[in-house]
Amino acid sequence: IFTPLMAWLTHAFGWHHVYIVMGVAGFLLALTWLKVMKNPANHPGVNRSELEHIEQGGGLIHGHQTAADSRGGHARWSVMRQLLTNRMLLGVYLAQFCINVLTYFFLTWFPIYLVQARGMTILQAGLVASLPAICGFLGGVLGGVLSDTMIRHGHSLTVARKVPIVGGMLLSVCIIGCNYVDTDWLVVALMSLAFFGKGLGALGWAVVADTSPKEAIGLSGSIFNMFGNMAGIVTPIVIGYLVAQSGSFNGALAFVGVNALVTIFSYLVIVRDIRRVELSPS
Repeated sequence: IFTPLMAWLTHAFGWHHVYIVMGVAGFLLALTWLKVMKNPANHPGVNRSELEHIEQGGGLIHGHQTAADSRGGHARWSVMRQLLTNRMLLGVYLAQFCINVLTYFFLTWFPIYLVQARGMTILQAGLVASLPAICGFLGGVLGGVLSDTMIRHGHSLTVARKVPIVGGMLLSVCIIGCNYVDTDWLVVALMSLAFFGKGLGALGWAVVADTSPKEAIGLSGSIFNMFGNMAGIVTPIVIGYLVAQSGSFNGALAFVGVNALVTIFSYLVIVRDIRRVELSPS
């Protein structure tokens, strides 16, 4: 939605208006969040069985820390150390970094690639750039449906989570094929397939919910998010360097494709079985 909108605003009114429109939209979303978001215990649409289900999974229905989570700084550092030294969780965190490399390529460099490497106008690039995002949306929905369906049919949690992730990342590797085709529609098709695969395999938050210790779901999720945001720092810099040094996007697309392969390696070799981590006493 927003990519073609921002391209049209830039084309019609100049780039300054993009910041104005997005800033106002962000302000309105913040007000909406403050009005709508409530703790589960205070939400009018939640019943007792749902609250019990949240509590059984380790969630905090009142939004405050329990006594078990109100430990001193030494205990909290001990929990963090256990999370960061757990092989399975490290594999999940690394995979999130690599998956987000694909995300941030499409967010930061894909429109520039269309303009500089494929000769499109800004308006054309904005419209075309929405196609992979649509495919990524569809892939994201399908990945969750597929994973849950496999669980309902008796497959293990490990198989149900890894099949969409590995299959999706294999599809994402096709982004490298853009280096070997000249037709614009083939490039867009490969990019769309790659982002569809990224969506299909973006089950990281589900895996975090499956694996994080009940006492530290929030902390584990924040570390997971930190690894993902690190990709947002690294990806634009690395791709910019590769493009500046080579004068083409070939190396950049290979870099993105390799990260998809590293994600596969991480889940198949590092993560192994997906199960909930039990913290040792500090």
